[in-house]
Amino acid sequence: MAPTPPAAVSSLPIASRGGGKAEMNSVPITPKGGKGEIYSAPITPRGDLMSLPITPRSSAMAPTPPAMTTPPVTAPPSQFQSPSLSRSPLLLESPNHQQASTKSTKNHTPTVKTPRSRSSLTPRSRLSLTPSFITPLGSPVRKIIRMTKLEPQPEDPDNWLPITESRNGNAYYAAFHTLCSGIGIQALVLPVALTILGWNWGIISLTAIFFWQLYTLWLLVHLHESVDGTRYSRYLDLFTAAFGEKATKYLGTAPIMYLSAGTCVALIIIGGSTMKLIHETICGGTCSNPKPLTSAEWYLVFTCIAVMFSQLPNLNSIAGVSLVGAVTAVGYCTIMWAVSIAKGRVPGVTYVHLTDSDFSSVFGALNAIGIIVFAFRGHNLLLEIQGTMPSSEKYPSKVPMWRGVKIAYLMVASCLFPLAIGGYWAYGHMIPKNGGMLSALFAFHSKDTSKAILVITGLFIVINAVCSFQIYGMPTFDDMEQKYTKKFNKACPWKVRVFSRLFFGFLNYFIAVALPFLGSLAGLIGGLALPVTLAYPCFMWISIKKPKRRSAMWYTNWGLGLLGIALTCLIIAAGLYSVIETGVKVKFFKP
Repeated sequence: MAPTPPAAVSSLPIASRGGGKAEMNSVPITPKGGKGEIYSAPITPRGDLMSLPITPRSSAMAPTPPAMTTPPVTAPPSQFQSPSLSRSPLLLESPNHQQASTKSTKNHTPTVKTPRSRSSLTPRSRLSLTPSFITPLGSPVRKIIRMTKLEPQPEDPDNWLPITESRNGNAYYAAFHTLCSGIGIQALVLPVALTILGWNWGIISLTAIFFWQLYTLWLLVHLHESVDGTRYSRYLDLFTAAFGEKATKYLGTAPIMYLSAGTCVALIIIGGSTMKLIHETICGGTCSNPKPLTSAEWYLVFTCIAVMFSQLPNLNSIAGVSLVGAVTAVGYCTIMWAVSIAKGRVPGVTYVHLTDSDFSSVFGALNAIGIIVFAFRGHNLLLEIQGTMPSSEKYPSKVPMWRGVKIAYLMVASCLFPLAIGGYWAYGHMIPKNGGMLSALFAFHSKDTSKAILVITGLFIVINAVCSFQIYGMPTFDDMEQKYTKKFNKACPWKVRVFSRLFFGFLNYFIAVALPFLGSLAGLIGGLALPVTLAYPCFMWISIKKPKRRSAMWYTNWGLGLLGIALTCLIIAAGLYSVIETGVKVKFFKP
């Protein structure tokens, strides 16, 4: 298009943004091609539209625009400098953008955009790459989002403690930890419970308790984060928030701490005994050592290995250890029930059903239920595992945590049900009460089974015990370091951390040597641990979530909670009766 001559150009009224009669300004209009005369169009106030003829000016009076192939894009200064149209308003920009912004503020002359090649683009910082739709409220909104995050701030003492020191976990880490803590040596005595309950009641009880504890797991996962943003990363913290410090002192601390430290004692006993069993299986009577290691010495070997791995700093750092523990747990459970079924029933096996209604039969059934409850462990660690995951108002940790729990307990069910049913089918009432499936495997199939399978099974049990020691000892490690940080208001030094974990490990070794008969008290211990698994989560949901009175959740949690407390009392009484009636070989310091 050819440039329009001055005579043919009509006057164009341009209204300014301000109202009233303001002074008229002019905007230069450049003909296409960048050459020739430049004309100015008056800016007319909004009130009275006036037009003036276009006055020609010489090209020397106007600035020479840069050469370009397309017409320049211009806009009124007030519109171009609007903050809502700027690239990164109120946000940190690169020095190049800051300099350009300063110049454009001082000089309100319209900026002409010139096309640039990709090679001439100036690198921009990551912080300046803000979407164009961000408004001036972007920076305050971001600050508010940071303030409302559920993660602890840098000055939070939780950042110094092993459980919450690292919060970069995910659903896979949660599955590893939950599976490692959910399957353990206590599952090996499940067939013993079926010898008392029989086929029907044994399977019914096992199924009912499995779904009951799965429901309480769901409650705990959703109780981890409160409405006001508080995260309960420890079971005792949630218990205190629900019932108060006095109830925590008398009802919560003892069973929860036992499930941490007491389980570590049991792991030392089973780990050391299995190492001795592996040594005897490999060597037999051909060992050149005239004086083999005693049980107490094997306990010490296991403790040294476990304490060495316990120096890993926090719960998130042992995710790989938990993965190894989970794999080995699934491995030895599968080997045991597969070998037992493949070898067939033991000659002379019989199945005992619960037909008597006398006093001892009822207490025996309750003791068997305690054994089943004790097999489903790990509830005291669930909140601690969830505390290692990041969480925000938009992305709460309960979503990946529950995904990991579902994966883990699908594997738990696939191991525990075949182990209990297959073990009872293969051995019946002949299964040993102490040791369960492990003792039965070596007692009945040591001659017709390859030594390699027996040794691999034993190694899996030892490795799983070492890995489980780390996750079950972590709440105690956290509690010891929490006392230090509260007293000195600083993070626990590495020397103190090393010494405290060494002390914990060898204290458990002393208890294991002094009380080697703890494995015979599975029913009684299950009664002590039952409220942590089945009862307390229901009452904590009622206290914190406050469901509508007489609603389905209200009735469900009250019913299951009261039933759990009643079962606790009955199972403890039945465990004591069983210990008195059948007797336990109490041998102090004689493992």
